[in-house]
Amino acid sequence: MHRVVLAAALLIACGSDAERARTKPAPERGEARPPAPADAAPPPPPHIAAIGDTSRLSPELQRAFDPAGHFEPMGAPGPSDWLAAHPEKPQSYDGYIDSSPNLPNGQRRVLYLLPIGEFPPGTPAMTSLAEVVKAFFTLEVRLLPSVPVKDVRVRSRIHDTTHRRQLLAPDVLKWLMRRVPEDAYALMAVTMEDLYPEDEWNFVFGMASLRERVGVQSFARQDAAFFGEPRPAGWKQLLLRRATWTLVHEIAHMFGLSHCVYWECVVAGSNNQAEADRRPLHPCPVCARKLHFALDYDPARREAELAAVLRKLGIEDEAAWSERRAAWIRDGTR
Repeated sequence: MHRVVLAAALLIACGSDAERARTKPAPERGEARPPAPADAAPPPPPHIAAIGDTSRLSPELQRAFDPAGHFEPMGAPGPSDWLAAHPEKPQSYDGYIDSSPNLPNGQRRVLYLLPIGEFPPGTPAMTSLAEVVKAFFTLEVRLLPSVPVKDVRVRSRIHDTTHRRQLLAPDVLKWLMRRVPEDAYALMAVTMEDLYPEDEWNFVFGMASLRERVGVQSFARQDAAFFGEPRPAGWKQLLLRRATWTLVHEIAHMFGLSHCVYWECVVAGSNNQAEADRRPLHPCPVCARKLHFALDYDPARREAELAAVLRKLGIEDEAAWSERRAAWIRDGTR
């Protein structure tokens, strides 16, 4: 039986910049830990503890990573959900720091988007996707000229059920590795071609390699027309939202973020389109703190600028969420 997965990522961590390095003092060998006071408060639940200690941060940063009122903890997975099929090791904020993630530096600070193949009318405009990526990750985004599929020398196959061509995603990554611009933090290819990660798998929506800072994602299966089904009302907006989710999700992996298991989050894994459609387009407090460590942005300003882009693109619910979040981060306004 074929395996189905929405977003697969090769999470290979690299060394971080010296100015971002954070070390923890190791306990002395044989050092005894003092007993906890009898009246000590119970430990916080895992989804709160994963955020890490924020007590030494500024009030604004404390609010930026405060989950109160704006986030939903991850519930128990249903039988067809990602975590039911793919139990994953949790990655807390402290665990992320300890992994020495690959980070932008003075030389590599541009995110590149590379279209591969044709994009039929009605599919998301690359300029719109570039705007979202820029606002989300606060880095410069550049669009590269589209490359015909025939020029991407990779293995392919015809899918047994859809009878459509699929490109082997790892081969696409190898092809991309030879084309990473010198000033690129990452190079992400986007395509309407279907993808598969290996012979035993049915398909994959995206794949990324952290070590080489390359990735590829497909929008093909996010469009009902791919399966010969009628497109629902508002399908263009739906496809834009789905493409945005997949693009942000995959690029987040390229910053060293594992699938989130703590909260409903854009970085959480999804095993099917219905599960992906339930996910928000924003990161949870744990993943937001990881991205802040990697990118060192102004959280309130980022949310305000992201809200403006989402409002422009008609993604109204997420625009309103970012506006509320920006107000809360600035001065605690709910």
